[in-house]
Amino acid sequence: MCEENQTLVTQIRVLGFQSLLKYRSLLFIVFLLTYLFILIGNLLIILLVTIIDHLQTPMYFFLKHLSIGDVLLTTTIVPMMLDVILAEEGVLPFWGCLIQLYLFGIFGFFQCLLIAVMSYDRYLAICHPLRYSSLMSPDLCLQLVIGSWILVIVLTSSEFFIIIQFNFCDLNSIDHFFCDFGPIVELTTSDTFILRLQDLVISILLIFLPFVFITMTYAYIFFSILKISSAFGRRKAFSTCSSHLTTVCVYYGTLITVYITPSDESSTHMNKYRSLLYMVVTPFMNPIIYSLRNNEIKRAMQKIFCHIYKTN
Repeated sequence: MCEENQTLVTQIRVLGFQSLLKYRSLLFIVFLLTYLFILIGNLLIILLVTIIDHLQTPMYFFLKHLSIGDVLLTTTIVPMMLDVILAEEGVLPFWGCLIQLYLFGIFGFFQCLLIAVMSYDRYLAICHPLRYSSLMSPDLCLQLVIGSWILVIVLTSSEFFIIIQFNFCDLNSIDHFFCDFGPIVELTTSDTFILRLQDLVISILLIFLPFVFITMTYAYIFFSILKISSAFGRRKAFSTCSSHLTTVCVYYGTLITVYITPSDESSTHMNKYRSLLYMVVTPFMNPIIYSLRNNEIKRAMQKIFCHIYKTN
């Protein structure tokens, strides 16, 4: 509880991009167009994988769920960010802010696990091609996706239940464009040692260990590719994992840029801008990566557009 001379926080002020107010119209247009592209691009991938027969494979099944995660993550953040840009700052109910933080954690961590699952899929496809169909069965694919959702929901919920027991008094402004973990925890008057320790453990389980797993699987993949005698065979094998490897580099590159930095005041302020990398840039890049670098997706898109053209 708050002390007698303190006020219980019922609303959170999101300051947004105060230093860029004179560019707010431009920012709004750029982020709105980017968000629309993210929605259209990822929803198109979801549609193609769902209805096109030759895309009914484990790799595209996981890609569909990666696109679902991109849509959910950006929809949790970007619409409110657009409102903050127009209004110069935003005001959220305290519980609304915590729910946004909770959903952001679930969708962000889910993508980390799913990208690791996709690397395992590529490992089986390249290192064990003859047993791939039996090993990566539809039931296993579904179990891996559901298991990822359950794990991130359980771990994120455990952290959320600690945060809602904290006291938030007087201070209610965060220098960010959404309710991120760090700015919210800085507002509490409670002891955050246990929470920060728990957050470190969860980050190790859901970010660091998946990254180590991805690194190990690609080490095996590269050694397997090098053993292929023909140059054509090596190129063909590498092409099957090049899109996913690009996604790994983009996603984890942005996370490292945001979090593996000195924690002084200037870097804390800059993290607000760096957060745009994995909040907007990564979901923006995934449809481009998998459409421009993937012939099967291109063929599926051409098939859909030709069908639409003929019906009209």
